Amino acid sequence: MARLFGTDGVRGVAGRDLTASLALDLSAAAARVLCGGEHTGARPLAVVGRDPRASGEFLEAAVTAGLAGAGVDVVRLGVLPTPAVAYLTDALGADFGVMLSASHNPAPDNGIKFFARGGHKLPDAVEDEIEAGLAHSVEGAVGADVGRVSEASDGAERYIAHVVDSLPNRLDGLRVVVDCANGAATAVAPEAMRRAGAEVIAIGDRPDGLNINEGCGSTHLETLQAAVREHGADAGIAHDGDADRCLAVAADGTVVDGDQILAVLALELQEAGRLVDDTLVVTVMSNLGLKLAMREAGVTVVETPVGDRYVLEAMRAGSFSLGGEQSGHVVLLDHASTGDGLLTGLNLLGAMNRRGLALAELAKVMTRLPQVLVNVRDVDKNRTKSSVELAEAVTKAETELGETGRVLIRPSGTEPMVRVMVEATAESHAREVADRLAGVVRSALG
Repeated sequence: MARLFGTDGVRGVAGRDLTASLALDLSAAAARVLCGGEHTGARPLAVVGRDPRASGEFLEAAVTAGLAGAGVDVVRLGVLPTPAVAYLTDALGADFGVMLSASHNPAPDNGIKFFARGGHKLPDAVEDEIEAGLAHSVEGAVGADVGRVSEASDGAERYIAHVVDSLPNRLDGLRVVVDCANGAATAVAPEAMRRAGAEVIAIGDRPDGLNINEGCGSTHLETLQAAVREHGADAGIAHDGDADRCLAVAADGTVVDGDQILAVLALELQEAGRLVDDTLVVTVMSNLGLKLAMREAGVTVVETPVGDRYVLEAMRAGSFSLGGEQSGHVVLLDHASTGDGLLTGLNLLGAMNRRGLALAELAKVMTRLPQVLVNVRDVDKNRTKSSVELAEAVTKAETELGETGRVLIRPSGTEPMVRVMVEATAESHAREVADRLAGVVRSALG
């Protein structure tokens, strides 16, 4: 049987894969695990937030019912970003938090994500324990032990104040377009930037429950690019549906990706003496240009497998202050326990204003090398590491590319597929090497 929890909680098509019944049972099982079993005295407390998907309404009701029925008091936060729920889990002293969102996925999808005390993501072992608990029927709370449900009146305000307070300098004089992806950032991202001093034009800020991520947000940057040019803005900031990501667009319309944002923020923190051990944590998919720029700046780069949870694990293990992914998941551990798109966008804009540089200039702290990705399907991915033919081809390609190129062969975690990624100083060269290696993958693993 496939594992219920994926790389970021439990996801599926709401009403088909992710039903109200599953949401109720899963939240009750989570309550038993995350609250440590039987409680005497004060009831445990959980906070619940969601993005504006229509299905979030019935899933919120089901999760709330499951928690209260298990004897947990529930504070409903309403529509807020995932990092806001993580922050408020800690700020409100909750035993755990629940976020209902499918991030950058289309509106029919939804998901359930749990945060442990302090707003931290759950380890695999704890998720497995929750999943195992679904098989056991447990008697619910009765009488005075039943959880009570209340609404948070100041959750958004507390979160906005928190992210604005993270800024080392104000944003006065900047004109910014923020794309809220018709998602969870709609009420908080424009307001946070305005309080920090920026002139803000908001787009993707009319959620109707069905239009989240639709032609907008971090997965559709062309909408933001057009708006930045139209309004003569200094920069554009794009979030995804639950606002744990941030990508940016410069005044001339060029895209500034997560690697470039990480490079800018690493140098800002280094200069301020706040980049712990002069170390940046990234995944193996980060552009070689970032690693070369960090080497030149004297910053050590720690690599992890793909996935922000692995970045977080490495950061917490080494007490490092900055890490993230090319996709725009950026973790500023001094201020957040998980990736936070608002926090990232504000600090990127703050770096622009502090240095008095246009975003395109600021992003030149690293040169993004051309990166070509080829997905080779219907092969035996389990033989990726054992194939002598493939290993020899990779060694030959790495020798050919030298220090200004890179090869990464990575089996998919969910499909019978192997991903071939090649970086080189010229895109044509990267493409040629990637296609050549893809051919070897087909012949060796097919």
